[in-house]
Amino acid sequence: MDKQIEKLMAKLGITEVEAKQLVEDDKRIEKGENLFPLTKAQEKTSKEMRSTGQKAPTIYKFKTRERKADNDKQFLINAFENLLIEVCGNAEITNAEREIIFFYNEKKYKIVLSAPRT
Repeated sequence: MDKQIEKLMAKLGITEVEAKQLVEDDKRIEKGENLFPLTKAQEKTSKEMRSTGQKAPTIYKFKTRERKADNDKQFLINAFENLLIEVCGNAEITNAEREIIFFYNEKKYKIVLSAPRT
């Protein structure tokens, strides 16, 4: 006899057949089988008992932060634009602090300006 079955028999006061059935049922339940389905009314009651009935209050109040303009980056992008207009004849700023697009020899180029923190 298996030690687990002996233990169940001693603790629960059940027969060997019942203990084996209990072990088998546990295995089936662990695999996802529903051995004890609820009626519609029982399922509804179960769902009501599990729900809190209200939504948790929001603790945080997020504010949209105003972005601080980087005048140095704007100056550099404008300087690049002026230089590219002299050299290529065209330049388009797509982002005032970050990006400029231009064409040179019928080929499109893009400069992306970044200021790493290190």
